[in-house]
Amino acid sequence: MRAVPLAARVYILGAVLLSALCATPALSPAADVPWPTVGLLAALAVLWGSALPRLPLGRAAAGPDWCGPVLLAGAFLLPAPAAALVAVPAALLGPVERRPVGVRRLWRCARSALAAYAASYAFGLGGGRDALAASHVPAVSGCPGFPHALAPAVGAALVLGLTSAALEGGVLVTAEGRSPRLAWRGRTLCSLVPHLAHGLAGLTMAVLWRSPYGPAAALLALPPMYVCARVFALCHQERAAHQATVRALVQAVDIKDRYTRGHSERVGRASVMIARELGMDGDRIETLRVAGVLHDVGKLGVPTRLLRKNGPLTPEERGVIELHPEYGHEMVRGIGFLGEARDAILHHHERLDGSGYPHGLAGADIPEAARVVAVADAFDAMTSTRAYRRARPVPAAVEELKRCAGAQFDPRMVDALTRALDRHGWHTPAPPEPRPLTPAGRRRTADPLRGEARERTPGRTPGRSRGRAPDRAPDHASDQRGNVPPAPPPTPPPTSPPETVSVPDAAPRTPSSPWRPGPGGRA
Repeated sequence: MRAVPLAARVYILGAVLLSALCATPALSPAADVPWPTVGLLAALAVLWGSALPRLPLGRAAAGPDWCGPVLLAGAFLLPAPAAALVAVPAALLGPVERRPVGVRRLWRCARSALAAYAASYAFGLGGGRDALAASHVPAVSGCPGFPHALAPAVGAALVLGLTSAALEGGVLVTAEGRSPRLAWRGRTLCSLVPHLAHGLAGLTMAVLWRSPYGPAAALLALPPMYVCARVFALCHQERAAHQATVRALVQAVDIKDRYTRGHSERVGRASVMIARELGMDGDRIETLRVAGVLHDVGKLGVPTRLLRKNGPLTPEERGVIELHPEYGHEMVRGIGFLGEARDAILHHHERLDGSGYPHGLAGADIPEAARVVAVADAFDAMTSTRAYRRARPVPAAVEELKRCAGAQFDPRMVDALTRALDRHGWHTPAPPEPRPLTPAGRRRTADPLRGEARERTPGRTPGRSRGRAPDRAPDHASDQRGNVPPAPPPTPPPTSPPETVSVPDAAPRTPSSPWRPGPGGRA
């Protein structure tokens, strides 16, 4: 319990006390509670929860959401205090795989009880319980029948989903310190949609429960819901496998160059910020996140010595690095779930003026996802330290993006990133720690591809004269490996003509002689 923040402890304790207050009237001797129905539904909720498949990563799919049909059947058949009691055994006996176990059980119990109480109260308030009771007696004038219970049942299902989402968002705010906007974002819609189906299944169970066939007939409504839960779990397992594949590829790229470690994840985060500012839907936002994370996967085919080189690239080396978008596209071409992300991986180095690579696309011919990733990639490259230059401040990087907007970057994407940074800010990564020095004062660097190691004196870079390494990037927005302007070829030093030596007593040389003898006729 000590690991739980004080605000979360107060919040959970309040929810537990409130749920106990709601269920207490059912324990009164004067309450007319059908206890056999309460016991059967509670046992059915426990068995139903244990039979459902589990989600990956140890998180149970058999949570209160998938117990919704049974809880809603109790909400339709029982008064609100008794409906709250139906949810308690399944919440207390269900598996909990994260600590603190006791606190999580109490919280789950309180949340389920409050949601069931609210749903039952809403169903009764809408006249659904009277309509459900009238469906099993002869028609009486002025007494509504079964069809009139549909609307209250849908309302009760929505109340169950909204109550669960609101309570869960509150515990995320108090226990994990999330902002209310992030805690409830997307949670409401995800809760309402499945509970609409659960409401119809729960109403079917309630109708069959009161039919002449009894509670046994109500079990016929559960097999379709089990199939749905099974498919839902399989989808989550497939998604987890996709995410594991993406993480493995990103880790392979990060291992090659310690200076770009974390770069892929940050580009994915910046791509999401841009996509949200542009008002894209959730599926496309996720696609752009994956595109940003995998945009440099083609660097697995680039020699490590080029990615780690401190000095400027030669034209030949630059040509090798510029192949990495095509390498990456070939690597992920057969991965079907990437979708639009494949185009972003291939074209994220294209420029609006057509001077980019690999295909020299221009303007609207560049896929929108690639234009998003291009801005995110350049921004993080400028604000993080690399082997060949220091990081820029965020304001300087934004100004450089604006300067290059229209020629290199899409102005819409630059404006969207600027607005997102103003709203959310940006955490600049810390530069990597320098390599340890050997006793002789030399850094020892290794090329894992060749299995070789060599010593390098601090302050000197291969191919450079003694002196201070450059402390800022060239005046170019995309200062990164694969987009660094090529260095001009070195000018060879002037050579003087070979000195002519006059040697006495030597035979005159003919113009076709390839060499001249030294003094005394020695070669």
